[in-house]
Amino acid sequence: MATLDGLPPLREVIQRHGLDAKKALGQNFLLDLNLTQKIARSAGPLNGVTVFEVGPGPGGLTRAILSLGAKKVVAIERDSRCLPALAEIGDHYPGRLDVIEGDALKTDFSALAPEGPVKIIANLPYNVGTQLLINWLLPDDGRWPPFWESLTLMFQKEVGLRIVADEDDDHYGRLGVLAGWRTDAHMVFDVPPQAFTPPPKVTSTVVHLTPRTNPLPCEVAKLERVTQAAFGQRRKMLRQSLKPVGGEALLVKAGIDPARRAETLSVEEFVRLANCL
Repeated sequence: MATLDGLPPLREVIQRHGLDAKKALGQNFLLDLNLTQKIARSAGPLNGVTVFEVGPGPGGLTRAILSLGAKKVVAIERDSRCLPALAEIGDHYPGRLDVIEGDALKTDFSALAPEGPVKIIANLPYNVGTQLLINWLLPDDGRWPPFWESLTLMFQKEVGLRIVADEDDDHYGRLGVLAGWRTDAHMVFDVPPQAFTPPPKVTSTVVHLTPRTNPLPCEVAKLERVTQAAFGQRRKMLRQSLKPVGGEALLVKAGIDPARRAETLSVEEFVRLANCL
């Protein structure tokens, strides 16, 4: 069977290298190279761009990114079984694929970022996807705008809805506030369970995020405290849920009705609360 890039079909690669997906690593492999190309294209033009990828597995998305002209892919892979398959891709695209064996949650991506544009494109392992996103939204070094130009990431659809939600949306919560504060985020398209091997029990979705150059001024730690308290008891009035951080006095200071609930506050109002803390 012919492929888009002259490399063997992914099913053959998986069988040859014994790459059965491991549930403990949150692995669900995408085998349709037309679909992986669609994901890569949704990140925009890749010519001259260095792309970070997390959890490439047998390399379906890696191949798509390289075939679309990325200058280089830096792939972080925790599963050593996948390294020989990725090495074959590296041989096919000499000098354009660097594979780092390691845990993405412990990887300093900004330290790896070269000069020039960087994008992150990944079919994230379900068990670490949300935390990785938060790490990229709230970097330890406080740098903003960040080292990346955009994030094109696959999540469970439930998580994707939380990322793009705003006030008065049932999915709105801390993740929506943090993503809305620092980025412009939108869902691109859904991916059904049967597109994966093995198929997960839920639909997935691709989310594209671009950083806001000048997000509203706010201390990250204070915004985190306010959102954690507010959404920790989201069904209660804010005068009650925000008691640990100042309660009614804080709300009055920020000009917000203490009888409101967390899911009705806009990102701008959460920032105002944090700045009054």
